Order: sequence, then C-alpha cells, then structure tokens
Amino acid sequence: MHLYPLANGVRTDHPVPGLPFVDDSHIPLDEGPEAIEAVGRNQGEGMWGRYDPNRQSGGWHAFTTDPLDHSLGWSVRYHPEHGRTVLLMSDGDTSSLHSTWDGDQLLFRAGGYWWDGIAWYRPGQVWDPVEQDYERRRARAAVTVSAADMLDGQADPARAHIGRILTFDPKEPAPENWGDHLALWAQLHQEREGALPLNRCVVDVATPELTGAQLLGVPEMAELGGITASTLRAYISRGNSEVPQPQAVVGGRDQWARAVADDWVEKRQRSYEGVKATMSAGDRDELSRGAAEVRDHFAADFQSTLWDRPDVRKRWVLRARNQDSVKEVSDALAWTVAVSLDRIVPTQFLGHTVESAVIHDFADAIDLDREVGARTKSRPKRKEWSHLWVSRPVAGMLDWFIRHHPESAHHHIGEITREAHKRWEIPAEDTLYTLRQAVSMDGKLSKEDREAFFALLTPPAKGD
Repeated sequence: MHLYPLANGVRTDHPVPGLPFVDDSHIPLDEGPEAIEAVGRNQGEGMWGRYDPNRQSGGWHAFTTDPLDHSLGWSVRYHPEHGRTVLLMSDGDTSSLHSTWDGDQLLFRAGGYWWDGIAWYRPGQVWDPVEQDYERRRARAAVTVSAADMLDGQADPARAHIGRILTFDPKEPAPENWGDHLALWAQLHQEREGALPLNRCVVDVATPELTGAQLLGVPEMAELGGITASTLRAYISRGNSEVPQPQAVVGGRDQWARAVADDWVEKRQRSYEGVKATMSAGDRDELSRGAAEVRDHFAADFQSTLWDRPDVRKRWVLRARNQDSVKEVSDALAWTVAVSLDRIVPTQFLGHTVESAVIHDFADAIDLDREVGARTKSRPKRKEWSHLWVSRPVAGMLDWFIRHHPESAHHHIGEITREAHKRWEIPAEDTLYTLRQAVSMDGKLSKEDREAFFALLTPPAKGD
C-alpha cells in the first residue's frame, strides 16, 4: 500500500520536497469537501470521490478521481490550524490514504515518518494489542523544516514551471532544481487570500535518525531481520506490506533508517510467526512445545502398542498383513487418542473457562438491558435478564465440550445455572433455554442429542 504522493498540488500548504507541482485549478479545492467529492462520485466508469469530517481535529479529508486522467486522483486534508494538504496520487491509493487521514496523521515524510501538528513519529509498525493501534514512537530530536527555512536567495521561480495533468508523467525523475520550483510555489502561495505564512508551511523533517550514517541498505536490513538479502528483496518485489517503506533512495538503492529497521525487527518478533518461533519446541517438526508433548506421549503409546505387544507385532509379518489386520491396529491407535483427550485439551481447565465465558456474556446482556432502561428513563416491563445471549465463539466451544466431554459439560452447565440464579435470580429453565438455543445455532449437535442432553439438566419437578 502506497501512502505517498506522486506530486504536490499548487494550492497545498505543505509541499513535499523533491516532488513537482501540478496545476490543480480544475479541482474545486476552495469550495469545500462536498465539491471535491462531487467531482468524481458517480460521475462515470472508473471515477469515485468521498469526503469525511475529522472528529478529532474539527477538519475534514476528501479525495476524488481526476476528471481528466482517471489513473490519477487528488487527496486533500484540511486542518483548521495547520491548513490544507493537497496530493496528486495514483487513483488506486487515494482511499488508503483517506482511511489513514481519519486519525492524527497530518503529513507523511521520509517513507512514513508522520507529523500530528506537534511532534514527528516513526512509521507505525509495532502493534499495541491493548490500544488496538500501532505504538507511537517519536523520532529522536526531530525538527520541523518549513518553507521559509528552505527558501534562499539563489532560487529563481523563473526557472520553474507548473505541470499540467494531461502531460504529467509520474515516472519522470524529480526535478533537480526543486528549490526553484519551491520558490515559484511560494510566490503563488502568498498570492492566495488567507494563506498560511511560509514559516508555518511544513516541508520536511530533520532528525538524527535520517542522517546518512544511520541509513541501512538491503544486506544490513536483512541481517537485522534474520533473513537473507535475497529473501528481503523478494518481499519487496512482491509488495509485502510487512516491510516498511525506505526512508531514502541513494544511487538507486533503497535505504532504511536504523531506528525504523529496529522497529521492523521488533514487529517481526511480535508477529504470529515470531511468537511461533519463540514458543517452538525447536525440533525438525516445527511444533509448539505443547504439541510436541502430545506427539511424544502418543509416539510412546503407539510404540508400546505396535512393538511391545507380541499379539500386535506379529501382524507386521508380511504374510499376516492384510486390510483387516491393519484396520484392527488403526482402531486400537485411534482408541488410544480418543480416550486421551484430556492430554490434548485439559478438561478440568476447559470446564471452568466455559463457565466463566458464559457468565461474562450473561453479564454483558444484563448490563445492556440496564443501559437501555436508563436511557429511556424507565425500567422495562420485561425482566432485566430476558435478553440473555451467548456469543458465537463461546457457543461453539460449549457445543464442543458437550460432544467430547458430556459428563463434565453436564456438571459445569449445572454450575452456570446455579451462578446465574445466585447473581441475577434467573430461573434455571431460562438459563438452559438460552444455552440450548445458542448450541442449536452455532453447534454441531443433532437435534435429538441436544434435546436428550438438556433434558437431563432440567431440574426435577418438586412434589407437594
């Protein structure tokens, strides 16, 4: 996924260093996000547009397919304090940037370094499972470089030009005299009414992390990640999103900041593959430690059955080997597995886990009923537990438990009915009805088995 522009729009407040400026006068940037969306939305085959408010900043972001060249698109982000960013992109990448711009990221520079209006952060790579977002890691000693910082007396706007959309070629190399282009942009920018002053127009970020001494090539990057350079090149050529974008291209070769590479290594360690490698038994089968324990247990059992018992071992003599004898041995091995389920899934722990999960789902349902009652400022006439539910994963696990360990499941469902009555005065028949319905929708038990099993859980009728 590419989140970086092909070119700057003329009316952007934040030029991207090195990229050319392209005329955007045919896009209604000054008329608001609805007008930008309307350029492309439902306007023809291969065109689209959209805008959304940004609830965090009070601004908005929008994109549209270019009406003259449908392979290109315009992405616009407006912030009430930091102004407007306008980027000309490949049309297929505008929606990705649009989704990213829904957060705090105002600008992207140097292969994913981003600015929130106050500080600069490295590309988000390490996932925080608690926050359900990438960790924000600040760039060290980062300084924001403005247009005023970059303009000097040597730049001549007369040597620059504004590109046209119909003749724009994104494959052309960046202009060598970009300072002249920046000077022309600054001249046009200052003619705009209400334009940001040049010292507030962000152009780039400067940080020790991006100095030449801190940049790594493919071989060094691969070595840090514990893979070969050819493997990393293959990842890059396939567009593997796990590989961060390079921070620079030097002599035609990708270069990454060491800080970004270190984050990438940590990301790999925390990935599913990294966790699997950390918890591996370290043998040729690449099994987890628990799976290796199960294998070793059954390997010993099978060895005992197949070799240590003379009555079974003789079946391996060629003249005695036939389909029936092989089936008998297979059945014996399968029986060993079936009666050893506790070694694969520990029943004593599973029962309490299912118990807790069901009670947790009940509590969520009851809390929701209470919230609804509070919002309507009246208690509903129904009982607060009348809308009980069990989530699909819990129902599926309960069904598995009943099918594989019916006697233990019987005990723990009894504990669920007791706890539900103790906490919320839920009658046993209502709890059992909820569980039976959940299993019927998300389980594999046949109707006959389900009814027979739950009938054994129904409290006995009390005599006079």
